Amino acid sequence: MSDEEIPFLAADSQVSPRPRRGWEGLKAWCFDRLYSKNGINWKIPMGLAAIAAITILSWMICGGSTRGSATKPESCDTVHQGYQCDPDISHSWGQYSAYFNVPTEISSDVPPGCHVTFAQILSRHGGRDPTQGKSTLYAEIIDKIKSHVQDFRGDFAFLGDYSYTLGADKLTAFGAQQMVNSGTAFFTRYKDLSLQSVPFVRASGQERVIDSAESFDHGFHQAKILAGGSEDKQYPYDIIIIPEEPGSNNTLDHGLCTAFEETNRNVSRTAQVTFASTFAPSITDRLNAALAGANLTDQDSIFLMDLCPFETIASITGRPSPFCNLFSQAEWKKYDYYQTLGKYYGYGPGNPLGPTQGTGFVNELVARLTGKAVRDHTSVNQTLDSDPTTFPLDRTLYADFSHDNDITAVFGALGLYSNTPKLSTSHMMTVEDMKGYSAACTVPFAARAFIEKMKCEGAEEEMVRVLVNGRVIPLGMCGGDELGRCGIGAFVESLTFAREGGRWDMCFVGGAGEKEMEKGGAEVS
Repeated sequence: MSDEEIPFLAADSQVSPRPRRGWEGLKAWCFDRLYSKNGINWKIPMGLAAIAAITILSWMICGGSTRGSATKPESCDTVHQGYQCDPDISHSWGQYSAYFNVPTEISSDVPPGCHVTFAQILSRHGGRDPTQGKSTLYAEIIDKIKSHVQDFRGDFAFLGDYSYTLGADKLTAFGAQQMVNSGTAFFTRYKDLSLQSVPFVRASGQERVIDSAESFDHGFHQAKILAGGSEDKQYPYDIIIIPEEPGSNNTLDHGLCTAFEETNRNVSRTAQVTFASTFAPSITDRLNAALAGANLTDQDSIFLMDLCPFETIASITGRPSPFCNLFSQAEWKKYDYYQTLGKYYGYGPGNPLGPTQGTGFVNELVARLTGKAVRDHTSVNQTLDSDPTTFPLDRTLYADFSHDNDITAVFGALGLYSNTPKLSTSHMMTVEDMKGYSAACTVPFAARAFIEKMKCEGAEEEMVRVLVNGRVIPLGMCGGDELGRCGIGAFVESLTFAREGGRWDMCFVGGAGEKEMEKGGAEVS
């Protein structure tokens, strides 16, 4: 399924673990994305220059030496800090932002006297090209501009020679490297556990998600080899792939809750349309003044803003696209809030059935944390989760890969942002106003949430802590201490919403469910 829908203006499946491709196969996949006409970033001229480029770039981009070289281009992305070029705007691209380490009020270091005994990562896939529907619309807007505008000046001059060449839906080479970096960072943070084990890996069944899991695995494996841990003969690691076909029980991809699927867009659409009217018209007026004859609409303006992050992550190094300079820092803040409203009211706490879509995964997490069988009547695949081969409870490292919408729902089911006030659609709220919540801070490309369990001196029971993109979440719902920790008993007890199935009983009640959803949309303010 797609991470998003087209814009608004105007029974259990059985699968078995399957070994994924090794490094040579992953490298070949990277080449295809970079250089094939059927790939997604064919921008390199053919000939001798391309041959030389392939040799160098395969080593750099697809996971070569970590020592670097004089010919390596400067990248905006780093293993531990994530994307750091032009942070005043690049950290305000909503869910299209590249992962960056979010500032944390509580130190993310493992507290003194504690050692981690369990670590779970829930990750979004890496940077991708636009979805098919969006890519078509973006191409049409560029064609409209190029067909009707005769003079391109100033920051708009690049449009004179610009051609739209983005593909659709696929992971980009930059996105693959993000996931290699993520695997490296996961190994580094949990090195003691990682030297003794490898993650149990699952991926929702869309290609870019599976590719992201493989890239993560390679980063983890490479870091393990460099650390001298072992030959790591388990690599390539098995990945449990959970289908995304309609009707499939999949805790990493929503789709079963009928009432939600039929009406969730109305709730987020109401919120975004309302807020768009407060900031998009002035941008449209400015763009039309600079691009005489373009006759852009407010939706066109927002789509042109989208092209900034998409063109950025389509480049090998992730250098900011010229599209980014067409908008001010203040406009990017409003864009980020606009995207945040879409997630909050589409899949988060602002949607009556949003967090319910995350209950299945939360119940799986509880099972892993406690070592007890999964208890769930929502989206869990009972066939998989009742088999210790496809859902083991004795591992110390787990890695799951999904989409931004589904992760937003999981965060809601966990209650991680329960102190975030209801988001206004009439005026912009800051990240501070939202108590650390925003689409960019929670579900950027390659987003990662760590749930870690630790033993601490003097504590009667193990403690649980959650980090979202490097930020330690205070865990107020279970009485978190000054270090962001809750005892495992209090943590599990706080998850009553998920353990009782959320509002799953409303998913299939027809009119009643729809009325409740409409009520949720009407209450947006």
